[in-house]
Amino acid sequence: MERRRADRLAAIVLGAIGVLGALWVWDQRRVQQSTGGHMDGTMGSMMDGMGTAGGTDPLVIAVGTLFLLGALGGIYLVLREEMTELADRPQDASREVEAAPPASDDGQGAAASPADTPRNRELLDLLPEDERRIMEPVLESPGLTQIELRDRADFSKSKVSQTVSALEKRGLLYRETQGRTYRVYPDDGLDEQI
Repeated sequence: MERRRADRLAAIVLGAIGVLGALWVWDQRRVQQSTGGHMDGTMGSMMDGMGTAGGTDPLVIAVGTLFLLGALGGIYLVLREEMTELADRPQDASREVEAAPPASDDGQGAAASPADTPRNRELLDLLPEDERRIMEPVLESPGLTQIELRDRADFSKSKVSQTVSALEKRGLLYRETQGRTYRVYPDDGLDEQI
């Protein structure tokens, strides 16, 4: 489920609970006023601690409603990140094919990393540490998903998203939507910017 859709659904459910609680408080308050607050005689004094003769004390209902809203809202916030992380993963494992460029042989039998080219090394040396931790895996394996980037850079989901957005605005990389995630590639004009 997308985060926005989950947030809307949670807001609707919590809003409905709040409205129902408010209506119940209003109804019990009306009942309390119509019965004069409690029964006459000794029975009324015995029931003072238990609420009104007409039903549950409206203050108890109001506090209970607020407690329920707080508990449900807190549970949702705790589970929200896990629910949306699961939704961000592609539904079909076959879509997780690594889009790595073909390895080139540097003449010594070992494949050279695209990040080790002099121009890319120069770019990486100019970037701050957090941007370098995002840019280097993208140069080595163009087409990584943001989830894979998060694992490689050891950043939070939001940190990866913010850093990728900043690099994208500066024209160093671009994203392509694939299902419910993004694949990240170095920008085609990267060499011109170095």
